Amino acid sequence: MSYSRVVGAVEIGTSKVAVLLGEIVGESGLNIIGHSACSSKGIKKGVITDLNVASDCVHAAILAAEKNAQTRIDEVYLAQTGSHLIGNFNVGTTNVSSPDGIIRSIDIESAKADAKRRKLPQSRTYIHHIQNPFSVDDRQVENPLSKEGRRLQVGYWSVHGDSDIVSDSLRVIRGIDLDVSDMIISSIASGAVLLQESEKENGALVIDMGGGTTDYVLYRKGYIVKTGVVPVGGDHITNDLSIGLRVGRKSAEDFKVKNGRAYYSSEDREEKVWMIGDLTIGDREYPMAAITKIIEARVSEVFDIIKLQLEEAELLEPSEIASGIVLTGGGARLNGIDEAAKRSIGLEARVSEGSTDVAEELRQPEYSTVLGLLHYALTGQEESAKTAKPSGLFRRIGSLLNLD
Repeated sequence: MSYSRVVGAVEIGTSKVAVLLGEIVGESGLNIIGHSACSSKGIKKGVITDLNVASDCVHAAILAAEKNAQTRIDEVYLAQTGSHLIGNFNVGTTNVSSPDGIIRSIDIESAKADAKRRKLPQSRTYIHHIQNPFSVDDRQVENPLSKEGRRLQVGYWSVHGDSDIVSDSLRVIRGIDLDVSDMIISSIASGAVLLQESEKENGALVIDMGGGTTDYVLYRKGYIVKTGVVPVGGDHITNDLSIGLRVGRKSAEDFKVKNGRAYYSSEDREEKVWMIGDLTIGDREYPMAAITKIIEARVSEVFDIIKLQLEEAELLEPSEIASGIVLTGGGARLNGIDEAAKRSIGLEARVSEGSTDVAEELRQPEYSTVLGLLHYALTGQEESAKTAKPSGLFRRIGSLLNLD
C-alpha cells in the first residue's frame, strides 16, 4: 500500500486566511480534499500584530478545512510574506581539489557551503537558499560534476526574515498542535504553479498582489534570481478611495470592485457612477475620473517600486523576461491591472487564469499561493538547481520557539 499524508497549506494574509488540504499519496499523487477561507484578524501588512486574535482566526480556518475534508492534518506548509523579508545574492567559490582538475562531489559541496557561509544576527533567520547556476572557470554549467577546471562557483539567492515575526507565525500553527514542515515565500509558491518551465526559461516576473503586501519573484533562464515584498496591497487602494471620496470602507471596496480601474482614461472625465445604483435616498453620483485617478496613483506606486528594485539590481532586461508579467493574488482581480503593470514596468502582462486541474472556485488568483504550497509539499523535498528549496528553517524551528 502507498503511504499517504494530509498536508495543510496555510496562508495567513492581511485580508484573509486561506487553508487548502491535500492528500499526498506515495511520491507523486496529490488530491485536494478540502479548503476554507475567512477574513483575517490581528494581522497587518502580512505580519501578526495580535497573536491571540490571529491564532483564533487561523485555528478556526484550519478546523473548518478539516471538517470539510473529514480528516486531520498531518503537517503544515506555511506561506510567508511581509517587508521584513530580505534577499541577498551570495556567491560561493572553491578551488578544485583534485590534481587532475576533475570536479568531484566534495568540490560541489564546498562551493555550496561557501555560498551559504554568511552568518545572520540573532534577530534574523534564513527561510530560503535558492540555488542559481554553477560556473567553472567563469563558464556557466548546469552540472559541474566530472567537468574539468580550476575554480568552481555557485550562486544562491538567500532570503531571511525577522526571527520574532517568523516565530509568531510558527506559534500560531503550533497552538493547534500541528507541526510546520516548512515555510515558502508567497511569490515563490505562486510562481511554482502559475508558470510552465518554458516560461521560467524565457524569463518571467510573477507579482502576487495581496491585501496588505505585494510580493514578486523574478525568473531568468529558469532560475529564481530575485524576490521582493512591497508593503502595499489592495487594502491601501480601498483606504485611499474611502478618504478621497469621503465614503465608508465598505462603499469604497464596492466602488473598487464594481467600477474601479487600475489606470485613468480621458474618457473617464465624462462618466459618472452611482454609489449604490438604485437611486434610493443617500445614493450619490461620483465622477469616474476621481475613482480611477485615486486607484492609478496607488497601483503605479507599487509597480514603480518593483521596477526600481529590478533596475537597481540590473535585472530589468526585456529580452531576458520574454514571458512578461503574470499577476496573481486578490489584487489581480482589479480591472485593467494588466495594462497598468505594462505601462509602469514596460513588459507584457497578463492576469493568471488558474489551473484547470482544480475546482473552479480554486482557480481564482487569490488561491495561487496555497496551491503552490501543496506543490512544494509534493515536489520540494529535494534541492535542485532550478527549484527553491526551503532550507535553513528545519534546523531553527526549535530554537525560534525555545523548544528542546
